[in-house]
Amino acid sequence: MTTPSKTATLNYDGKSFDLPVYTPTAGPDVIDIRKLYAQAGVFTYDPGYTSTASCDSTITYIDGDEGILLHRGYPIDQLASKSHFLEVCYLLLYGELPSSFQLEDFETRVTRHTMIHEQMHNFFRGFRRDAHPMATMVGVVGAMSAFYHDSLDVTDPWQREVASIRLIAKMPTIAAMAYKYSIGQPFVYPRNDLDYAANFLHMCFSVPAETYHVNPIVARAMDRILTLHADHEQNASTSTVRLASSSGANPFACIAAGIACLWGPAHGGANQACLEMLREIGTVDRIPEFIARAKDKNDPFRLMGFGHRVYKNTDPRAKVLKQSADEVLELLGVQDNPLLQVAKELEHVALNDPYFIEKKLFPNVDFYSGIILEAIGFPTSMFTPVFALSRTVGWVSQWKEMIADPQMKIGRPRQLYMGETHRDYIDIENR
Repeated sequence: MTTPSKTATLNYDGKSFDLPVYTPTAGPDVIDIRKLYAQAGVFTYDPGYTSTASCDSTITYIDGDEGILLHRGYPIDQLASKSHFLEVCYLLLYGELPSSFQLEDFETRVTRHTMIHEQMHNFFRGFRRDAHPMATMVGVVGAMSAFYHDSLDVTDPWQREVASIRLIAKMPTIAAMAYKYSIGQPFVYPRNDLDYAANFLHMCFSVPAETYHVNPIVARAMDRILTLHADHEQNASTSTVRLASSSGANPFACIAAGIACLWGPAHGGANQACLEMLREIGTVDRIPEFIARAKDKNDPFRLMGFGHRVYKNTDPRAKVLKQSADEVLELLGVQDNPLLQVAKELEHVALNDPYFIEKKLFPNVDFYSGIILEAIGFPTSMFTPVFALSRTVGWVSQWKEMIADPQMKIGRPRQLYMGETHRDYIDIENR
């Protein structure tokens, strides 16, 4: 961390306390309160930590007001349009875009680690046939620590590197196996002749009885979904990974914790909620009814997949994904799918209705990723596992950065205690 740029003064209980202020390369200044309790005997109060910087990082920067998302300084729309997922993985992990040799070496290392230990197949068969794929992923990823003992020592840089490659390489295989198990089909082994996104699609949709060819337009759309969800700064699941990591837990346990957090409907389930809303609307002729409900302040109904908690102007990821959505829907057609017909018409209304324009209720990345995954053939139960697959590299990058940070401490949030004060125990016969 750089030296403080200035100080802020806190006046409390008749005393003044000078607090260091750091100026980042982008974003608002940060007041350092680490010594506040020692000096003043008080804590700060920030439920959800929405005004608290929990770390310093060089990986991802978001300016929600301006609609900016940068990975290592590179705009997300440029990366999604000109790059591909594994190159973005390299960028997030190592800080720079790779040379052709570095990229080829990285892709080879990932490709050669896509298979999982054969005994891990037994874990899948231990779940009920109707288990949610996210439940399966949480369990199986956590169980990786029982099979890969040579990459559990977080103090060893080489073991951290091996664990990182293994997680990025094996997550598509685990997600695809969770899907196959949920629909009662045999597992499909990864293929080294396919790229990352195409290999995932092949493992999900091919069957032993016939040859499956991955359409390049669909594979490109999947690659963009993965790229656009790769990292998103200190969100809930990333913070969970960092908090778990701060105890020294092994990397597989930490990523399993991130998957569990992502499972929540307020976080990773947004694109699934969007598709469920489209099903509730049902047909194109009912869209005006739901638009009216969305505008009614007294109606609890909300349009899912429109607007964003962080991005107040526009979601920079949505523009690129809209292009892929248009390509996939043109390729696969929407005429025979009422759900996709509703999605296209709802998009048209939202982009042209003055109310939506004024309120900045633009279609976001969850809207477009949801309709792409639906068009490809994924059930909504697989939407969050795909999100977990893509976010793994972000979690791993943040984990590696944190472990190497000399300022790392075990996470220990404080509290505003509002419970009972001291009470003496009362014997049960006297209560």
